[in-house]
Order: sequence, then structure tokens, then C-alpha cells
Amino acid sequence: MAFIPAKWPRKLRSQEWFGGSSKDAIYHRSWMKNQGLPADLLDGRPVIGICNTWSELTPCNAHLRDLAERVKFGVYEAGGFPVEFPVFSPSESTIRPTAMMYRNMCAMDVEEAIRAKCMDGVVLLAGCDKTTPALLMGAASVDLPAIMVSGGPMLNGYFGGERVGSGTHLWKFSEAVRAGEMTAEEFVEAEASMSRSPGSCNTMGTASTMASMAEALGMAMSGNAAIPAVDSRRRVMAHLTGRRIVDMVKDDLKPSDVMTKDAFENAIRTNAAIGGSTNAVVHLLAMAGRTANVDLTLDDWDRLGRDVPTIVNLMPSGKYLMEEFFYAGGLPVVIKRLGEAGLLNKDALTVSGGSIWEEVKDVRNHNPDVILPVEQALTQSGGIAVLRGNLAPGGAVLKPSAATPELMQHRGRAVVFEDIDDYKARINRDDLDIDETCVMVLKNCGPRGYPGMAEVGNMGLPPKILKKGITDMVRISDARMSGTAFGTVVLHTTPEAARGGPLAVVQNGDMIELDVEGRRLHLDISDDELQARLAKWTAEGSGANPRPESGYAMLYHDKVMGADTGADFDFLVGCRGNAVGKEAH
Repeated sequence: MAFIPAKWPRKLRSQEWFGGSSKDAIYHRSWMKNQGLPADLLDGRPVIGICNTWSELTPCNAHLRDLAERVKFGVYEAGGFPVEFPVFSPSESTIRPTAMMYRNMCAMDVEEAIRAKCMDGVVLLAGCDKTTPALLMGAASVDLPAIMVSGGPMLNGYFGGERVGSGTHLWKFSEAVRAGEMTAEEFVEAEASMSRSPGSCNTMGTASTMASMAEALGMAMSGNAAIPAVDSRRRVMAHLTGRRIVDMVKDDLKPSDVMTKDAFENAIRTNAAIGGSTNAVVHLLAMAGRTANVDLTLDDWDRLGRDVPTIVNLMPSGKYLMEEFFYAGGLPVVIKRLGEAGLLNKDALTVSGGSIWEEVKDVRNHNPDVILPVEQALTQSGGIAVLRGNLAPGGAVLKPSAATPELMQHRGRAVVFEDIDDYKARINRDDLDIDETCVMVLKNCGPRGYPGMAEVGNMGLPPKILKKGITDMVRISDARMSGTAFGTVVLHTTPEAARGGPLAVVQNGDMIELDVEGRRLHLDISDDELQARLAKWTAEGSGANPRPESGYAMLYHDKVMGADTGADFDFLVGCRGNAVGKEAH
């Protein structure tokens, strides 16, 4: 059904603050004017919030102040009044124990700030991994007109004559040092090439994946995802977005109009085509949970992505980086390919006011070695494989495009690490009883167990294995892994060990079967034995962190849901709207 714009002009939400001559209206207007604002900026024109996750402690987002100024240019040009406000900024590279623990805090901050303040629409400025889903979650829960501008990826890195992908080469070089193939001095020298410009990861890591998800959902302007952070066209995108949000307010085009089931299906298929991060699974599930009418499940990920070829030749699945992806035509080319293959809901609405197909139907691919023909796809069955079985009754995920084909069907002996500290204490020991046929199992790293579901699922291999020239083994955990990482890694195993899921009772020597084609993850013990082990399990006797006694950590422990539903807080699920609260005085 086509979107029908609201009538304009009409009284906007912001006039509940600024309209009229009452004591309260004068109070609100007079304090705003202490910034040197002309009176007519508060005359009923759209007030546009600019939700900024800028922070010098979030390196990916440290340039967003400049983009906010560009957004303001566009808002003013279109006849709106821009007002910038900060929100909590979870940084993947600087926060402990993990930025994922604070995604929900950021989303709560965004939601309450939008609802409580005098705005009619909002531009969402994001970049680092968790800021994109957090801002979209918060905006969806309020459902005022909203549009996203991503910060963009950093430029390519180079070291020793090869491209260096942020994150991807960190893991690669780290393993090379442990294998004796690279010196510690060379590793430090390579550091300077990993992050050589403003922006987020230059691989198809989680930041670039989530920027792509925002565009595929229709919540960002077409072409937003791939423009490098330092390219002048990133500023142009911010400027045009400022213009566009004013018209969205006039039309009353809201997230609930754009973030439909069709849109989420488009995003899942796009994730498969780009070889996107496994983190997109938990984030899109959480975002869908904030809408009023979208029922998205883990099984949708497997159903929709299974037969989509991975055609974007970017690290960690391929060889190029985001800079080349942009020059090749970026995400619009990928979305067009999906449409031509009958894998796109073409009528899905975008923030442009038109359909997603209208936005991409005329774009061209400028480099078929970066955006590949289907017959040359990195894998013909991309997407995210959702595994189930007695080891993961609630599901687990694996990224086929980043895995070793020979390990996609494997049976091996479990080598168990009770928590991340146990892993770190034993992984480098020569007497660790492990060989390349084993299955590494890591417990107590899920949402509740770590806490926060850290990116530790791509466990580094033991040096004794690396020195044989082996670079991959089957690894299973309830953790996440960085979107820049690679390997045959089973993640998000649900229920997590800290909740007494079957993962909690795996023992050294147990045989585990992985069958990706059959979507099966099986602990090879009898049902009776499994139930007996589970009956003996207690949280106190496990390797999980104890329940915190106070603060945000306690709230997180008590209210976070499982990875299979997005690891949101149970009390934040749903859309709570944008009703104006009572006066403060």
C-alpha cells in the first residue's frame, strides 16, 4: 500500500512547548533564546533533533560533530529548526566488559530523550557497532519521524604491500605472532596501518553491516552505507538528510511506516549478499521487537538468507575493503541484484517516501571483482545458518561465508573452557590435550554470563596447532564474535550456559557433531545423561559471574533476554509512542 502523506500545515508536537502565550510557553521559549535564537525559529516550523553519538572515547564516531553541522545546514534550508543533543555512546574498541552490555542503555537513553524533549522528528547519527541498532531501537519505540546518517568507514589500511582490514588483520596478525610467523615488533609496526583515518571498520564488520542494514531497511537514504567517512560525499549525505527529515515531519513518515516485515526481510537477504556480520542477527531481532507489528524470529534468518549468494568480495569473507565497495557502487548495486533475482520486496517504503526499488533500479556496478556476478559468488548459500539440536535447543548461528568448507560437517572431541579466564589460562600451554580434530567449547560468555555477550567466540587457536599450519577449528560458544572475524565458529548458543542451557554441562571428551547443511548441532550423549547433568547444574557452581548486587549491571543481569530474541531488556520490548508528558512547572 502506498504511503499517504499527512496534511500540511498542521500543529506539530513541538508547539506543546513553544506555542501560545502561557507562562509555560514563555518559560520554554525564553530559555531557548538564551542561545541567541531568533523568535521565529519557534513559530511552528518542524523542530528537528539531531541525536549524536559523538564521543572522543568512541573513535568510530569522533568525527560526527562535523556531520551534525552538515545536517543543520539541510534542516535550515528546508525550513526547520535543528537542535543537537548527545546520548550515551557505547564504543566497541574502548568499553569493558563489552559494548553490547550498553547497547540497551543507549537505546533507552535515545528513546527517553526523543520522547521527553520538544522535537517533531530526529536525525540519528551513528557509526560504531552498537550505536546504529541502539538508535534505531530507541527511535522505533517512540515512532516520531526518524532517519539515520552513518559516520562511514575509514580508508583502506596497507602494511607490507597488502590491504589491512581493521579487525580482520588484527586477528590474522595476532595468530601469526603466536604461530611464530610474525615478530612482535612487526605486529606493533602494523598497528599504525590499521586505523589511518576517521570512521568505522573498513571491512564488512558489524559497523559496516549495520550501516547496510539501516539502508536496506529503508531507514537511511540510498547510498548511505558505504561512503568513506572522509569523502566529501559523506558530508553531502548528511546535508541532504537534514533537508529530507523536514519533509518527513511534514508528511508524518514514521519508523512504523518503514520498518515493516517486508523491510526486515530485505535486510536479512541483504546481509546474506554482503557477507554481513553475525551480530546483525541479535540487532535486527531487537529492532523488530521495538516495533508494533513485526514478528521476526531466528528461523526467519535461516529461511530468508539460506539461498542468497554472497556476492560482495570484502573482508573477512573476501579480499577487498569498504573503500572499493563504495567505488564499485555500494549497497544500491547489491539491492538491485536482489531485486533482479526476485529476492527483494520491491514495494517496501523508504525514508525517501518512495519504494526501495525506485531508489536502486538504475544504478550500475563499476567493479565486478568487488561486487561479483552470481555465478562467481563467494558462496552460493550465504546468509546466517541457524543450527539447532540438543546442544542448542533455542538455536545457534554460524556464518558460512567466513567458515572453512571442510569443517562444515564435523565430529570431534570437546575441549572445554568454563569461562574466558579458563581459556586464557590454558590455551597457550603445551600440555593442553587438543589437536586440530577437536571442538573448542567456551561457556559463560552469553548475555548474562559474561556479562554482555562479548566478542570472544572466535577463540584463538592453541600455538601448538597454529605451528602445524592449521588456521581453523570448530569453535562453539554462547558468545558473539566481531563482524571482522572469520572461522568455523558457532555462536549465540541458546539457552546460554549461565541460564543452565545444555552448553553448561558439556564435558571434556564429549563428542560433538556439527552439520551445517543439516542445520544440526548435537552433543553425542543420551537424553537421560543430558537431563541428569542438567538436573545437577547450579548457577553457583558454574563459571558464570555472580549476580551483581546493584547498579546497571544488576539491571542487565535481571532483565536481559536471550540471544535468540535479540538480547534486549524484557521491559523495553514494544513501541511506547511519543505522547507529550505533563508540564514540569
